[in-house]
Amino acid sequence: MNLRFIVIVMLATLCSCGSMNFKMSNNNNKVVAHRGAWKQNNLPENSIASLKHAIELQCAGSEFDVRMTSDSILVINHDPHYNGLLIEDSKYEDLIKFKLSNGEKLPTLKEYLIAGITNNTTTGLVCEIKPSKDKDRGKFIARKVVGLVKDLKTTPYIAFYISFDYDILREITKISKTKTQYLNGSKSPDKVKADGISGIDYYLKVYRDHPEWIKRSKEIGVLLNAWTANTPEDLDWLLENNFDFITTNEPELLLKKVRLLKTRNY
Repeated sequence: MNLRFIVIVMLATLCSCGSMNFKMSNNNNKVVAHRGAWKQNNLPENSIASLKHAIELQCAGSEFDVRMTSDSILVINHDPHYNGLLIEDSKYEDLIKFKLSNGEKLPTLKEYLIAGITNNTTTGLVCEIKPSKDKDRGKFIARKVVGLVKDLKTTPYIAFYISFDYDILREITKISKTKTQYLNGSKSPDKVKADGISGIDYYLKVYRDHPEWIKRSKEIGVLLNAWTANTPEDLDWLLENNFDFITTNEPELLLKKVRLLKTRNY
């Protein structure tokens, strides 16, 4: 039997078996681990290890950042540069000459998605698509990301797509029903709603400056997320205001707070 055929069958089986047991509604603890759960165990951000730890913690979501190399390989990295190389202008084979601090190679989106559906029945994947050097390339990346997610049958695992580039989100809404959230903080809930974007995921200070946006979002059904809240005071404030999601570098701390809050409400 053709080896490529065997690999495709095995991958399809893995994806379908995982998705049968996964529903975003399984988990409502609000916690989105920012670039995975990395801080407490000193793991590399955006590594497969940090993703797996977020799944072990049963966070509601694990966020990661997607960029594309010059040879059109989708990779996971926050900054535009990786070991001094500009990702958009570099080939993947040149990037993977440099390992992450735990010995992993720079993961591709395909590898990350497969890791994210393995032994996972609780944690949604929060896919941030980074803005590109031009708008058309950004839209191309958006279509490529959504296409790969569909090909791998991992759509049920995507909690939402997020981006600072509004046009990237608008492009995603044309080709996918998956939820989207805008990161920039520059648009009102009504504008986002009118353009078919599911939610806002703004820097915490934006909400403090515009508390009316919290109330309005709840009135019109716009999802509320905030980044990146790490102090006990900020986490408490977001919980008190009943945000749908809270993106944090301290998922363990926020999980404790959520559990304590649930206990008090019983």
